[in-house]
Parts: sequence; structure tokens; C-alpha cells
Amino acid sequence: MANTSRQVAWEYWGAELKRHRENAGLTQEALGSLVFVSGGYIGQFEQAIRRPQLDVAKLIDKVLQTDGFFERTWRKLIDDQKYADYFAKVVELEPLATKICDFAPMAVPGLLQTERYMRAVMRAGNVFAPDEEFDEDVRSRLARAVVLEGPERPTYWAVLHEAVLRVPVGGPAVMAEQLEHIARLIREHKILVQVLPFAAGAYPSMGKLLKLMDFADAPPTAYTEAVYSGTLLDDPAIVQRVQHDYDLIRAAALSPEASLALIESAAEEYRQCASTT
Repeated sequence: MANTSRQVAWEYWGAELKRHRENAGLTQEALGSLVFVSGGYIGQFEQAIRRPQLDVAKLIDKVLQTDGFFERTWRKLIDDQKYADYFAKVVELEPLATKICDFAPMAVPGLLQTERYMRAVMRAGNVFAPDEEFDEDVRSRLARAVVLEGPERPTYWAVLHEAVLRVPVGGPAVMAEQLEHIARLIREHKILVQVLPFAAGAYPSMGKLLKLMDFADAPPTAYTEAVYSGTLLDDPAIVQRVQHDYDLIRAAALSPEASLALIESAAEEYRQCASTT
């Protein structure tokens, strides 16, 4: 479900909340007091500015006697949202791209992640969640990598900062597997990867993840990400500036051959470390 359609669905959820509340003769403040939130929150739910927690949706059903409508629609909207709003459009565009260029300052790009690496990244931000909560997200994210398979796959070029190789996400065995996976894709000529070494020093858009996508019949886009937020850019002038930054980063990186050697060397170091622990 795209960002726009999801927003429309939440607006419908809010409109139904307002209709049922008014039919029950309740003000926003009155309903809020019955479900333990403020009247202002009820108003924001009705305008689709904020989204309620599941327990609030359940209480709304109970108070308004709506036979589970708000819980069911809440679950449907959340279950359909496999990616954060700010990233969902990027996932939709990836299969349409003729060329994808990634710069990763700290973590392996999603299209290249192995399952165990991916789980380790997700675990770092959800330390109390049971493993099974990650299963559906992992399946969805792994499915993205299908764009790198088949004869119609886009040209894929990634620049990884050396930090991506050196931060032991998930431990030595997970890192060995992850770097060996990248090396295999390179040797199969499915991707091209360069490593930006620590020795390169400062670089453009310091610390920022960058993604550029070209299309056969549409203007190129650029994407960059911050904490729990991201921006998809299609203004030609801004995309050109991001492309310029990417080109400078790529120029400072090791050659593809030297990069592959470094990736394989790091993988072997992790493999040896894993075998001794």
C-alpha cells in the first residue's frame, strides 16, 4: 500500500471515529476521558494527524459498541504497512529502476543484507521484542533483493564505508556470512561494490545514507535518511547535487578489485574469529 493510499485509509478511520462518536452523543473530550486519552488526541485521530495505539482502538470499540470495527481496521492498516511511511515509496520504485546507486556509511544496504545480519540490525532497535515478531518484516525485506536477480535487473553500484566492514553486527559468524554474500554477488557480476576507506577522511554528505535511482521513462530520484525519517527527492537540481556528492565519494573509494579483496579479507578474519570462539 502506497503512502497516499495509506493516508486516505487512516482518514477514513478518523472519519468513521467522528461519525460514531457524534452518533453516540459524545464530545471529543468525553470520549477521550472514557478511553484514557485527551480530547485533543481524539481530534487528532479523527483528522488522521496521529494514529492511536491498539489498546486505544480496542477501548473505542468498547465504548462506541462498534463490534471490533476500529480494532480490525487498525490491524489491517498496520499489517499492510510493511515499511515505514518514509521508505515505502522507495521500495515501490526499486523494481522499476534501471540503475540503483547506494552509499552506506555504517550498515550494509538493505538489498544486500543476509537474514541473520538483518535480524541483528532489527534486534538492536527492539531489544525486548520476541524473535517471532521479526519474522514477517524479515521476509518482506529479504524479498526486496529479488530486484537483483534475473536478466532485467537494474545496474547496481554500492559504495560502502569501511565502517560497514568493521562494525561486527551480529558477531563474527554473522559478519563473515554477510561479507561472503556480498563477495559472491560481486563475483557473479550482479553488483559492483567499492569501499571508501577510513584513510579517505572527510567526504560529502558526511554520515548520510544516499540512494540514487534512474528510470527508463521517468526522472531520476534521490533518497537520504535520518533517524526514523527519510526524504525522497525528485527535484532535478537537488538530485543533481546528490549525484555530485555520490560521484565524489565514489572517486575517493578503492577500486572495485581492491574493494573486493578488502571485503574478502575482512570476511576471512571474521570467519577465523568465529571458529575460535
